[in-house]
Amino acid sequence: MSELTDHTVRSTPSGVPGRHVTARAAEVPPLVMRCGAFGDIVLLTVLLQQLSVRFGKPVDVISSGAWTRPLLEGQGAVGRLCILRSRRTPYWLSIEQHRLVAWLRERGAGPTWFCDLGVGRELLTHAGIPDDYVCDSTNFPWVRGESFADRYLRLGSLTPSAFDGLLPAAKPGVARAARLDVAAAARRELDYWLARRRLAGRPYVVIHPGSRHVARRWLRPRSGASKYWPEAHWAQVVRGVRELRPDAAILFSGAGAEYALNAEIIRLAGASDLHNVADDLPITTLLPLLERAESMICVDTGPAHAAAALGCPTVALFGTADAELYRPGGATTPALALTGTVDGRQNILGIRPESVIAAWIDLAGGIQKVRDSVKSSVTRG
Repeated sequence: MSELTDHTVRSTPSGVPGRHVTARAAEVPPLVMRCGAFGDIVLLTVLLQQLSVRFGKPVDVISSGAWTRPLLEGQGAVGRLCILRSRRTPYWLSIEQHRLVAWLRERGAGPTWFCDLGVGRELLTHAGIPDDYVCDSTNFPWVRGESFADRYLRLGSLTPSAFDGLLPAAKPGVARAARLDVAAAARRELDYWLARRRLAGRPYVVIHPGSRHVARRWLRPRSGASKYWPEAHWAQVVRGVRELRPDAAILFSGAGAEYALNAEIIRLAGASDLHNVADDLPITTLLPLLERAESMICVDTGPAHAAAALGCPTVALFGTADAELYRPGGATTPALALTGTVDGRQNILGIRPESVIAAWIDLAGGIQKVRDSVKSSVTRG
């Protein structure tokens, strides 16, 4: 790293003289590296919001995945966004990694938060970012019963040891929930999308029964996936929703690979006004769709986190994941995380359809409120 010539401060954690840290380095925008699944990136927005408020500037982000750019681009807390296709390719073989390192060197080393399990950390080293410039989440203790949102708020309040006394303190009042800002253009595009399906102006409930764990089974049975819930159970839930909300459309979301699963559930449900939209649902459409939805019932998957973050009442069925830690969208979102047990162990197959319907009614504010809503719509009609 090139020597900086402006005012310097020596950091001496534990009384041991450390490297010189300049005021200029402390003013470099914060940097976060997190490469994760759809839901991981939604939850990451808690940390990004915390750091953006703390530093008074957007946060530069290194991440991966086709979902990350449509999720984070345009978010107020996000500055420059760098997407890696692979962190596992050997550095000497990867032009992409070399470009990332060159960009990091150009922007200068500054306060950095590394939020992965270890893969990719060497890229920060290649870029000349010293270890004591980095808050590494792998060294950060876990707290039992804590949500990821609260963990990120704690992580974002820490200061890399080299910057002791140089950085602004964390500011109170940052939400304990993920945040996604939907662009006005995306909302307008959703209007066209709904109109093409003759759904404009109608209330709708979103059902999301699949996940990448189920979709990627190929020739293996779906039942082997930890987030698989039987099609017949989903069909029973759909019939329950239809009975209580006869006026609402029911939309089945998902990736293209989940279209067949949705179709089978629709066939078993035998109800009317069901719409399988998994074949035409890019993330830029999914987000405003969830924002406008009356509610969502789903497995523990990325769209569950997005829906809850967007204020959509969300009932999520959990497989083996920790439902407190991965509560949809964070600690304060309108969400209920359901778990079941089989032979004394947490298992999604232990969740009964009646429990899902009851949770959905409870989240909607009670069965009377749901029925009053139906009566009101019938009267208007």
